[in-house]
Amino acid sequence: MARVSMIGASLLLGLVAGLAQAQTVLRISTPAVPDDWHVKMLYVFGDELAKTAPRRFEVQVHHSGTLFRQGAEAVAMQRGNLEMALLSMQDISRQLPEYSIFTAGYLIRDPEHLQKVYGGPIGDEVRRRVAEAMEIELLQAVYLGTRQLGLREPRAVKVPADLAGVKLRMPGSKEWLFLGQALGASATPLAFTEVYLGLKTGTIDAQDNPLPTLKSAKFYEVTKQIVLTGHLVDSLQLAIAAKTWKGLSPADQAQVKAAAAKAATFNDENRQREEKELVEFFRAQGIAVTTPDVGAFRKTVHAAYLNSEYAEKWPRGLLERVNAVR
Repeated sequence: MARVSMIGASLLLGLVAGLAQAQTVLRISTPAVPDDWHVKMLYVFGDELAKTAPRRFEVQVHHSGTLFRQGAEAVAMQRGNLEMALLSMQDISRQLPEYSIFTAGYLIRDPEHLQKVYGGPIGDEVRRRVAEAMEIELLQAVYLGTRQLGLREPRAVKVPADLAGVKLRMPGSKEWLFLGQALGASATPLAFTEVYLGLKTGTIDAQDNPLPTLKSAKFYEVTKQIVLTGHLVDSLQLAIAAKTWKGLSPADQAQVKAAAAKAATFNDENRQREEKELVEFFRAQGIAVTTPDVGAFRKTVHAAYLNSEYAEKWPRGLLERVNAVR
């Protein structure tokens, strides 16, 4: 009897060890802060996997740029140093210049248009190309928000010329900086984690982010005016390194995709709801909320892109196809 018990215990220990070894660790890097819907979304992703694929995954959320700085995630994934991240199309276009089209201001009309573009044939083509060229699988497009301008000091802003000389913080890549310049400002690179202090001290005069980010990162505390330019209906891609992805069984891949879709729905619904509510919140904080001549901004930004080196690399006909999505 003792021998049988020992054999049973040994088998149990072996089974437990096997389960532990089979568990896949998914570290996810994001510059977003804990109160941001993107961070909350990643916990929804982890919770969903815990329910649908119990003990198969250990999801670790690394927020606030604590694991990798903003913009470094794609290379970290390619080098095998990171399993997952929220990537911007700016990150992707650094390696695939043809996709700088998705970084252009006033291209995507609204969140519904965004989901139809990335959820249809165009999105399928992008995912295949990124997987082949970058060895990164794009699981799900998620809504980042419609980007607006936040100024540390109020000024009259109606047209792009009114932003002349304004030090507008942008993430540190040429694609982001070009957008800032196209808006008429003096684009200044600065890490997301340094924006609050930059606004407070005057290192920068302005920053651009969706309204929920102004609230979650507390930028509104050092902002006196918000200009509703609506210059970029922005998205992020919940992505996984190809090496990690290919190491999963088809069943586990399906569960990861399903969890990503559920997390995206949580994020998108909450961000859109909050965007509608925040204008009055900011006004209640004493912040001036103004609307410029959006048509003038759109015309200027479109011209800047169409006359740039970026447009020369856009796939023929893709601009018209994106515009045609209804």
